[in-house]
Amino acid sequence: MRNVTLEQIFEHPVTQKYVKRAGLAHAIATSYHAFRLAEKNKVNPDLAVKAAFLHDMGHYTWYRDGEWDFDLYKKNDIHAIKGAERAHKLLIRLGEDRRNAKEIALAVLLHTDSFLPVEHEQLNRSTLQQIVAQADELDEEPSGNHHYRKISEAKARKKIVELDHRVDDALKSHVHHQTNEV
Repeated sequence: MRNVTLEQIFEHPVTQKYVKRAGLAHAIATSYHAFRLAEKNKVNPDLAVKAAFLHDMGHYTWYRDGEWDFDLYKKNDIHAIKGAERAHKLLIRLGEDRRNAKEIALAVLLHTDSFLPVEHEQLNRSTLQQIVAQADELDEEPSGNHHYRKISEAKARKKIVELDHRVDDALKSHVHHQTNEV
């Protein structure tokens, strides 16, 4: 049983502000990738889709003279830190299980290493954290264009409701499978 659905997250004003600013189409596509990866890796799909959906909610655009400046971004970006904090606060506010909220926030935090000093080469990520990072990478486009793809409100809602149904079905199937093994 899930305390909070993806649709409830989507409808919240905090999500509307920050996820839309970072790219709603990208957030949804990343969530679908995370769902498939979670199923493949036997990870809770509810946590995976929520973390993937919220992964960029701390994003800030780094422009200089009207052009994206990757060096400025790399030097100053903390979107994963801001996003993890926002995601955790939002999930707690919505009534998410506290352990789940923490796992989701950590996956948001560790979906990228852009905030780490250069000397840190490799993060030691959990499987959930790896899934969210990989799902993000699967939807990336050159020059950050994945953040600027458009999706209508109606289509976004439809895709989110559909993904909620898939998560519910996957969780029911998992519970059914476990009870048959006992």
